[in-house]
Amino acid sequence: METKDILLQLRTQHGLSQDALAEQIHVTRQAVSRWETGDTIPNTETLKLLSKQFDVSINTLLGAPRTLICQCCGMPLEDSSISREPDGTFNEDYCKWCYTDGKFVYKELGELLDFLASHMSNESWSPEQVRTYFEAQLPKLKHWSQEEH
Repeated sequence: METKDILLQLRTQHGLSQDALAEQIHVTRQAVSRWETGDTIPNTETLKLLSKQFDVSINTLLGAPRTLICQCCGMPLEDSSISREPDGTFNEDYCKWCYTDGKFVYKELGELLDFLASHMSNESWSPEQVRTYFEAQLPKLKHWSQEEH
């Protein structure tokens, strides 16, 4: 779906007229109309307001142009699993299980590896295989590739 279709769908699902949405996010009704016809797309600051208004990520508003993955554990992210900052805004870098209330749950890589090995192993993947796989993958992610955690 394109941004224009997503915005129209979200606005109508929430029972808002173009005027009402425009008033809530401090733009003109004509701006809302131009977004919904595809003439323009909202700027970054307006996308943040729309994200908060409709409780969806900016990625969703833009038609999910990229697949998001948690930059701590590597899990694919959807709106329901994306973490939030203490002010309620989405943090599209992390899942809600790795980053909660503005803080990282896993302080050390070994702690996350222990969790993954114990919870993701099965008949096909032993805990050792899970650990080996994630030991190779996780250091490539933003959170673990940084000097400070």
